[in-house]
Amino acid sequence: MNDQQYTLITGASSGLGKEFAIQVARSGRNIILIALPGGAARLLAASLMEEFGIDAQVFEFDLTDSIELRYHIVYILKHFSINFLINNAGVGGTSAIVDTSLERIDQIIQLNVRSMALLTHLLIPHLLTHEHSYIMNISSMAAFTPIAYKTVYPASKAFISSFSLGLREELAGTGLSVSVVYPGPIMTNSSTTRRVISQGRKGKMGLLSAAEIASIALSRTLTQHPTIIPGFMNKVNHFLMGILPMRLKLRIVSREVKKEIQYTPTV
Repeated sequence: MNDQQYTLITGASSGLGKEFAIQVARSGRNIILIALPGGAARLLAASLMEEFGIDAQVFEFDLTDSIELRYHIVYILKHFSINFLINNAGVGGTSAIVDTSLERIDQIIQLNVRSMALLTHLLIPHLLTHEHSYIMNISSMAAFTPIAYKTVYPASKAFISSFSLGLREELAGTGLSVSVVYPGPIMTNSSTTRRVISQGRKGKMGLLSAAEIASIALSRTLTQHPTIIPGFMNKVNHFLMGILPMRLKLRIVSREVKKEIQYTPTV
């Protein structure tokens, strides 16, 4: 096995995952990037190796394929020493439930919930062999309330939150620290940008760049914070939503989210 230590990042070819890769590499840490085939992960890895002098390994496969997942993780753990896992891969979308395909619903559950839990389970024994190791799971502000026209997505993010906090408690007293991050809106692509803009001032509240979110998430995970809400306005929003009755909160959030439908590709 390679004696160097690595950070493993899923969903690493674009968006927040790409920013995690850049900032981890900039800090001098080696990285293992997991991404779908056909993306820009290999180009990103080559660029980061050249710029920062770190080692970057790329594995391209579909995390929702449990056979592929197990095969690649067994190989990775045999050849590389990992002390930091960043479960970033995820998918969402906005549409009425009757207009959402079964395949899309299954994809959200398989990627956001199943693959995250399986990957974490596979890595925990290895992570526990280190004196200090870390797991960062990416949830969402959407985890804090049910939302119409998203339905499955916030439920999947609530699972990530519950899973992470329960796991942190279970591993208390070991050298493995678990943190969960709740990002607000991020303009990661043209579709997301149009959806955020469609909500006007409300949609832009709490808006941070991927670079800002990654920086906050990394620094607080490495200092063992259990829950991480990047951005002052997101903290304020979380507090305010926490004191509203569920029925009112659900109505307010869902009304704003409904505006996104026209900007969301068919799912």
